[in-house]
Amino acid sequence: MTKPVHRRAALQTCASAALLACFPGAQAQPAAAGGGRTAWPAWDTFKAQFINEGGRVVSDDDGGGQTYSEGQSYALFFALVANDRPMFDKLLRWTENNLCEGDMTARLPAWLWGRRPDGSWGVIDSNAASDADLWIAYALGEAGRLWNERSYRALSALLAARVLREETADIPGMGPTLLPAPKGFVQPNGRWRLNPSYMPMHLMHWLAASDYDPQWKKLVDSSLKVIRGSSPKGFTPDWTVYDAKQGFLVDTEGKEKGQGTYNAIRVYLWAGVMHADAPGRKALLDTLAPMARYVREQGYPPESIDILTGQASGPAPSGFSAAMLPFLRAMGDDKALQSQRMRLEARPLRPKAYYEQVLALFGQGAFEGQYRFTATGQLLARWKP
Repeated sequence: MTKPVHRRAALQTCASAALLACFPGAQAQPAAAGGGRTAWPAWDTFKAQFINEGGRVVSDDDGGGQTYSEGQSYALFFALVANDRPMFDKLLRWTENNLCEGDMTARLPAWLWGRRPDGSWGVIDSNAASDADLWIAYALGEAGRLWNERSYRALSALLAARVLREETADIPGMGPTLLPAPKGFVQPNGRWRLNPSYMPMHLMHWLAASDYDPQWKKLVDSSLKVIRGSSPKGFTPDWTVYDAKQGFLVDTEGKEKGQGTYNAIRVYLWAGVMHADAPGRKALLDTLAPMARYVREQGYPPESIDILTGQASGPAPSGFSAAMLPFLRAMGDDKALQSQRMRLEARPLRPKAYYEQVLALFGQGAFEGQYRFTATGQLLARWKP
């Protein structure tokens, strides 16, 4: 459901330490004392630019005004990282009231809200987006743990259970697998259309480690299969098709047609923020290593790349470079890492570009030490509960 626009091994060499010293923003920040708000200027800027007084994240797509469940889910996570509970509650309230018809226990959030053709404002497409639903369940569960709020944990468990019921399919050769949405992605003749960027492995590990449902352990395995199987040359597509007899195929129906673009950039980001001891991390980084090599050789990530030929369209926006920071650090590629830090210095993020700013909050936030994850996906924020 994402429109073209969403960590962590420590540096282990002297060169890496020197690199951190070159960029003050990359220095780890002290934890907030007494459970207070954590200083995160980028989050404060994002709030001022993209979140209205009611708690709605307003994107810059289609002239502005539309809201995606993805944006609400990401903002909930950022608010938790910043220990910004008033904003967290405001975001949650708007999401439940406007995307869930007032009851998140009864339905998944609609993925798209904005001005309708008749001029009224409301839900434009009631289908859900599973990546947003996972991020909301995660943010609620971790907020419940860190803020000791039982209602958050209960809502997280109910939402996760609904994702399992409505947004997964038991696919031959894969087992239970995350679908992008409840409707529209099961194709005729034993085929399923999937999105690798909807499967952050740290979220899957967190769900598997919870007591929600043992099925999540199978989702960990199938998610890793999707990401690796759809990236035969090390470049991940925005969308892929899985055929029960032939395996992974290029998605020829979508407009991307085998390209890795604004969706796929998140796959490298999610791989980069995984804990060094997280299961599957090494295999995932090995699969995606060609992208690190591309960035090192070209000096920038591609805006679009053919997953089979490696032919690229040219430099991506600076937000892609921000998303690459945790990935390149996890790969131990100091040259590529330094080039992307320098690129961000030379080509600052566009302040009103919603998706660039989201990628930067994730990528630079992880790189700067605003947050990290345990091997089982628990959030480690700078502030102390």
